[in-house]
Amino acid sequence: MKKLIGLLFALLIFQIAEAQRAGAFRLSTDLGTAIPNGGGIGALFNLEPQILVKENLAVGIRMGVAGLAKDVTYYSVSQDYEGEVSANVSVSGTANYFFNNGNSRVAPYIGAGFGYYALANVEVNDTNSTNSGSGDLEADFVWAPMIRAGIELAKFRLGAEYNIVPPSNLQNVNGQVIGEAINQYFGFTLGITIGGGKWGK
Repeated sequence: MKKLIGLLFALLIFQIAEAQRAGAFRLSTDLGTAIPNGGGIGALFNLEPQILVKENLAVGIRMGVAGLAKDVTYYSVSQDYEGEVSANVSVSGTANYFFNNGNSRVAPYIGAGFGYYALANVEVNDTNSTNSGSGDLEADFVWAPMIRAGIELAKFRLGAEYNIVPPSNLQNVNGQVIGEAINQYFGFTLGITIGGGKWGK
């Protein structure tokens, strides 16, 4: 096991020292702020292994978690509420294109992804309904797209993303729909990339 770990570490060091090239492996990590559509604030973390299919094109799998205070609308009340902070988990296939001619250490990029989002519960207190009581938005799973843009400077990343996750119905204990929770969110991130070589000469 120690020999395997040592070999992987040596390969990563070698890739860091070399120029960006097709076929190389990259591992990106991002930490930042999540802003639900409609208001509120939260946090997110992404881990994304990638393969450079071309020097300027990377495909990968983004595994992320976002803690959100969701915007909640109750149909029986003419007011929106900010829900409890809850964590959404996602796994998305991604593609990122980098605008770099090989001479600069700065690489702006655009990207997109499509994947599976696990939506966390939101507690519901339906006290205004004739069927009053407490209920939950049961954890749901949806397919949704994501778009992003940003810039890499050497091994550091600054990015923005928008996760276009559809809203979820809120139900009371009797299974009646009493509202809606907004799941779309923006993300603003700082990160670092390991492996894959480096931008520029």
